[in-house]
Formats: sequence, C-alpha cells, structure tokens
Amino acid sequence: MTKPSYVPGPTYAEMLDPAKLPAGLRSKAIATAQGNELDAANLFNITWRGPDHSIRHIVLPNDLTGVKANIVVMVGHFFPSGSHKVGAAYATLMEGELSGEIVPGQCTTIGPSTGNFGIGVAYVSRLKGYPAIVIMPEGMSAERYQRIRQYGGQLDLTPGSESDVILVLERTQHYRKDPRNKVLAQFELLPNYRFHRYVTGRSAIEAARKYGNGRIAVFASAPGSAGTLAAGDEIKSTFPECAVAALEPRECSTLFNDGVGSHRIEGIGDKMVTLIHNVLTTDYVALIHDDDCVMGLELLERRRRDLESLLGMRAGSLETVEGLLGVSGICNVLGAIRMARFLNLGPQDNVVTIATDGFDRYPSVLADRDKRQGPVSDSSLKARFEEVFCGGDARDILDVRPRQEKQRLFGYKERVWTPFGYPQAYLECMKSQSFWDDEVSKIEEIDAKLLEERLKSEG
Repeated sequence: MTKPSYVPGPTYAEMLDPAKLPAGLRSKAIATAQGNELDAANLFNITWRGPDHSIRHIVLPNDLTGVKANIVVMVGHFFPSGSHKVGAAYATLMEGELSGEIVPGQCTTIGPSTGNFGIGVAYVSRLKGYPAIVIMPEGMSAERYQRIRQYGGQLDLTPGSESDVILVLERTQHYRKDPRNKVLAQFELLPNYRFHRYVTGRSAIEAARKYGNGRIAVFASAPGSAGTLAAGDEIKSTFPECAVAALEPRECSTLFNDGVGSHRIEGIGDKMVTLIHNVLTTDYVALIHDDDCVMGLELLERRRRDLESLLGMRAGSLETVEGLLGVSGICNVLGAIRMARFLNLGPQDNVVTIATDGFDRYPSVLADRDKRQGPVSDSSLKARFEEVFCGGDARDILDVRPRQEKQRLFGYKERVWTPFGYPQAYLECMKSQSFWDDEVSKIEEIDAKLLEERLKSEG
C-alpha cells in the first residue's frame, strides 16, 4: 500500500508575507484562487494579502460611523474557505504534523467550533487528506453546516447555540479516547495564538500605516476562541499605548461581569475565558446587543442604497462593504465605533477591527430576523440606523486594567479549564507576559522545521 503523502503548506513568515514564497509557487497559488477551491495550492493563499500584495481591508465612511477616527476593517472573506479562521486551523494542523502527533493516513481531525473554525478544519483537512469531524452546537446558521459538508466534513451537533460551547468541549473529550483522533482545539492550543499574534497583528499594523498618524489607537475584536485578540499583543509591542477592547454580547456578558446567556452573534460570546486568551493585554470589555448586529447587517446588505440617501452620501459610497461583513463583523464594527466615541478619538487616530467572514454565511439569519420582527419599513429606517450605529451606552464599556479585574478573569479561566485537566502551575504561567512572548518566539524554529519538511516532500 502506498504511504499517504505529506501535503505541504506555508510557514508563518510566508502567511504574513507570501512574497517570501518561491515565485512559481506564489504564481500558482494566485491562479488557483481563481479556479479550483479544493486544490492544495490554496493553502499558500492563507494570508491577509491580496494578489497585489496589499492587506485586504476597508475604511468605513465617517458619515456611516459618526466618529472622527478612522475605522479600519481587515477583511477575512477572501481567505480560502471564506474566513480568516482557516489560518488558525491550518497552523494547528501544521504544527501537529511537525511534532509527529498528527500523521497522514492514520489520523482523523476533530474540530470543536461554533462555525468558522470548524469550516476551516474541514477545508484544511480536505486539502491535506484527513477525514474531519466538526463538533458544533445545533443552533448555528444553515450555511455553516452546508459549507462543512461541502468540504467533506462530518458534523456532530450538540444541544444549544453559540453560548453552549462548553457542551462542545465536553463532547470533544469523548473523541480523545481514540488515539487516532486529533483535536484541533482552537480554545486551548497555542498555534491559534501564534497565527493571530504574528500574522494578523503584523498585518493590522501595516493596514493602518497609511491612515491618520499611522499608529493604532484601539484594536477591537470579539473573542470566540480569543485567537484574534492575540493580534493586540503584537500591536501593543509596536504601539504600547494601543487599547485592546474585547467585545461580547450584552446577552452573554461573561468577561464583563461573569454573566451567561443565549445570543445571536455566531462565532463569539462562548460563555468562558478561553485558555489562549491573554487577559493581561485586554484593556476594555464592551457589550454589544445581538439584535444591533443582525439589524446592522440588514441595513448594510439590504438597505445600503437607502442608507446612502438617508445620510446624504454619494450613490455607491457604501458599495465597498457589499458582501464583506457577517454578524460578528458588524459586532466588531459597532465595538470599534463605540470605543472611538468612548475614548473621544480624533481624525488622526486609527481603530482597527476584523471582519471574520462575509455575508454568504448569513442569509438564513436575516430570514429568521424577518420572521421574528418583519421587514424594516422606510419610515423606521432612520430610527433603526441611529439605534444601531449611533447607539451604545458608556456603562456597557468596562475598564479591565485594574488588578482586581485581571484576577477575576484569571479566576474564571481557572474554573473553566482545571476540570479539563490543565494543572494550576500551567495556568499560573499564563499570568506572566513572558509566557506569551516565549510562545510567539517559537515561530522561527517552527518555520525552519516546516521548510525542511517541504524539501523532503519535494525530494
């Protein structure tokens, strides 16, 4: 029997800067992006950069945001599989292969997720030749399930919705009993942190460089796994004054006040402090109403031209956002706007945030909104816009820089992860910034080992 072949992919340095790829491989990857989605060359398109080498992003019009600061939104829709979460999925699988923990032809990948990471696991596993099982809550959007099945992933659905992800983690324990199952544990494993700190963080710094004063005043992102928040660590290493804001649903205010509850913002608000969340570098927690996010998507996708007219904007001014935002992306945008307002930022200040995925994953969510609330009438458009984009309450923003707040968040992390077998000593190490800096410093060694494996596979 022929031994299953190792399917190579990019290093961290090449994901940050694909110009480092051999010229022929880069050209092949760009051509493949326009053709066969399931060609393994698409692994080399896991990057924030487009074919022109620029960071994919948009800057929202001030007429829309109502603030003076520049709201810079990095766009994840163009990553292979349609979300930047594929980067964390790839990095986790890649590092598992390098360590010898995951072996082609012998292992099945297990992806605990609420959506985009699971899609990424199914996609990367398909390209690398592994069967994949994605464990998800049963209350997520139909488009998520369809995409996982499209990539050949098997679904194992647990009760509840986004905020019941703890049941997903408990189900994951069942799969660990078979040594052939390898869990790509986004909430726990540090390749997720490494990808976002190194690749997303440095890409964010470059994206902001040509606006305002070229610095980043705020990085705002909702934590699902909290991987994306790791970009804030890298940004702070360049701009120490940058404030990192974690955004979460008002209906599930875990970081804010240990609250729990159900909500409609898929991909965030998982009722925990994740293991890979470096709470040391989180400065603020801001609450966003889930209905504001769904309504915001309704306004920007279905009523975009009416908004332009309402705001006195030139026709087509909002075309740049078409298809590029999902519900969690709207949450991030609203959080960025509200942090800019809260901190009274000016025209030289940049707020960077993330659009994790695009609208293609949410038509069923808007259909559900229509059933619950009916269409937005012309007479109510102004009120809906003001409620969503001009709303927010300063009391929904919490400063978590004080020592007692850090202790509260560390305590919550310990209550979640100790039952899953993580020793107190390991959790204590996470209370030092050196732990996190040491983790990202491993990238150079990982990249060297990966390049060595690529040469072997070619020979």
